[in-house]
Amino acid sequence: MTLSEISEEVGFSHTRYFNKHFKLNYKMTPLQFRKKHKVDEKTYENQKQIVYLPLVEALKSVEYYIEDYDRYNFEDRITKVNINMAEDRGSFNKGFKEIINLGEAFDLLIEDNKDMLEEIQYEVGFKYGRLINLFSVDMGVFSGSNFYNWSRAKIIFEYMESISLIPLIFIDDNNFKDEELIKALRNFIAYFKDIENLEFENYAFQLCSKLPVNIKESIENLLVNEYSLKLLEDEFENIHSINYIYDTAYMLPYIIHSVINNKNNLNYLKVYDVLDRQVKLTNEVFFGYPGMINDKGIKKPSYYAYFLLNKLGDTLVDIKDGYIVTKSEDEYQILLYSFTEDIDELISFEKLAKSRGVKNAAAKKYSINIVNIMKNSKMTFYEIDESIGSSYNYWVSMGMPKRLNKEEEEIMLKASFPKIDFKYAKKSTVLNIRAELKAHGALLILIKEV
Repeated sequence: MTLSEISEEVGFSHTRYFNKHFKLNYKMTPLQFRKKHKVDEKTYENQKQIVYLPLVEALKSVEYYIEDYDRYNFEDRITKVNINMAEDRGSFNKGFKEIINLGEAFDLLIEDNKDMLEEIQYEVGFKYGRLINLFSVDMGVFSGSNFYNWSRAKIIFEYMESISLIPLIFIDDNNFKDEELIKALRNFIAYFKDIENLEFENYAFQLCSKLPVNIKESIENLLVNEYSLKLLEDEFENIHSINYIYDTAYMLPYIIHSVINNKNNLNYLKVYDVLDRQVKLTNEVFFGYPGMINDKGIKKPSYYAYFLLNKLGDTLVDIKDGYIVTKSEDEYQILLYSFTEDIDELISFEKLAKSRGVKNAAAKKYSINIVNIMKNSKMTFYEIDESIGSSYNYWVSMGMPKRLNKEEEEIMLKASFPKIDFKYAKKSTVLNIRAELKAHGALLILIKEV
């Protein structure tokens, strides 16, 4: 058969499309492939393996691989969304701003990490920052000592208060056991409660779920009954997880969906990656750590999930699969995000890599009709997806370098930011907005009355 005949036989409308997609999959043209693998007719017949399937079964077996292909999605559907901005469904819960996981306390003594935390705190404004291993050798606090040195902890607390972030101290028994832990904690409280320039009475504490019951009771008695300090009811377990999905654009819609629907525990997310905590590294850029900013200070898509969520208003107007609408005094906010069948689960990196990720993740077109906007309006669009603003995808397009040179690092730092557009609309009975949401992406539309 000629290549044109093969192209037509497998369903391509033109040979150039066949050549294009063949090269994408096999890294060579059909002609190059034929020359490389050419065999005589007898050998070919012996190698052939043909399995005939019923048509319905055959379609199901290939559907997963082609449904993201634009030409397969021939209907080119437009999703219509009708919004009445006069609706009021109560307050929008911004509980995602309650706690940010800072990881190891010692890492906050590093200036670069302070800069990263300061930036995300400026953009989002978390209430508490959870500190792990405050009572540790790294922090200058030694088990069995008659004297506890809290100078490093004091530096961290002063910094956190300077950026309006209240310390949340996680207590486990990794470094201190049983009564020795109580002794260190008592000394810690006695030291900090009398420091005038710290608001220690506002600090909070959280217990490790694996602590023995008797130790939990002793700690609660010390904190709550003796010193009237805040002890969170919810316990926490510090799990060190590595998953390459954390670096990808999949995290953007996953976090947004989890937050607005109060699903999935996101406690494993941290502010920054810490390179020296990793083993079996293959590069120094992305290594599957759950930080929102990588070791180079490059923001990941997960960072922008919180960036976009924080721009939502305090009053809920509408919420459905794939979008949420809120409003504030003179501004309305519409946040669209990629909604897929398995958005409720944190899928594996391997599943994402297969056929560009989850099912039905192709681009989606919207026609949004809005009523009850009573004035002219200025609209701001923030767009981010795999092709725009995703640092991980930029890195992949650069050939996944193991190390970044100075120029590459600067490009990544500048490119990893949402695309921003502006539009103006005159007052009308119905404001129509056309938008397109690409795979593993989010689009925030801010409408401000002017």
